Amino acid sequence: MLTHADLHFIELSFAEAKRSLEQGGLPIGSALARGRTLIASGHNQRVQQGDPIAHGEMDCLRKAGRQPTYRDTTLYTSLSPCMMCSGTIVQFKIPRVVINDTVNFGGNEAFLRSHGIEVIDAAHPASIQQMRDFIAANPALWNEDIME
Repeated sequence: MLTHADLHFIELSFAEAKRSLEQGGLPIGSALARGRTLIASGHNQRVQQGDPIAHGEMDCLRKAGRQPTYRDTTLYTSLSPCMMCSGTIVQFKIPRVVINDTVNFGGNEAFLRSHGIEVIDAAHPASIQQMRDFIAANPALWNEDIME
């Protein structure tokens, strides 16, 4: 069940994705929260910075800086995390991930769950539509991002 705080951070991850899109990047955003407190948010910076690992989740975690623990946090992401980001979630022992869109990209949810992570599919219509539109308009850039 999604809480009021979850709904807020779902919208924030969507806003971060939209910010990346407006900058000419891939519309993927993320937020890290401890309860109702935002630790950091970020968005995909691959195009903007020419950095192949600057995914939305990675940008968010970089901005969060060092944390004494991640075991009491939730990571919100506008798109299902890739294997690199999923591995980072497991490595940092983030116990809960809320995903806005598993329709346009997915597959690592089972991997996360197999490591004891609670995965919630928020099925956020605006995130799903924004990514669907982006993929249709930018298939080469999308395929580069997912290494296809």
